[in-house]
Amino acid sequence: MKIEDSFTINASQGDVWMAITDPDIVTPCVPGCQNVQVLGPNTYSANIKVKIGPINAKFRLNVEVTRETPPVEVHSTTRGEEGSKASVLQAKSLVRLKQVDANTTEVYYCSEVNIIGRLGKFGFGIMKKKAKTLGDEFAEAFRKTVELTPEPAQ
Repeated sequence: MKIEDSFTINASQGDVWMAITDPDIVTPCVPGCQNVQVLGPNTYSANIKVKIGPINAKFRLNVEVTRETPPVEVHSTTRGEEGSKASVLQAKSLVRLKQVDANTTEVYYCSEVNIIGRLGKFGFGIMKKKAKTLGDEFAEAFRKTVELTPEPAQ
């Protein structure tokens, strides 16, 4: 399933880059994200809770940043499972930043997600709708966090 969308944020591309690549800033913005651990310079683990239809799921995920081109794009791979492999998730993702003007940046994201198991049985429409909702929640939380961060004193 391909998930893609974009949103704008009132901050410079450099400020958005610093925020989007900082797990301490991104983690609280991801709906249902808990217990993030830095495993290495480009590797993280996290627990994600999500409700899809009548199912509450908790995934244990490993995320690896596979390529960065500062301050433009980040590529990553995510793998994980729910419970005792009730569902297995794999995703390849891209986040691309584009400076619109000095104080506005467009954040584009695209993920190719595969879910097998009990959550994989849900229809494409339900999964796509849930992904859109989660993406919108992230964008709003990230926007509020970055836009409200005061500029460092110079």
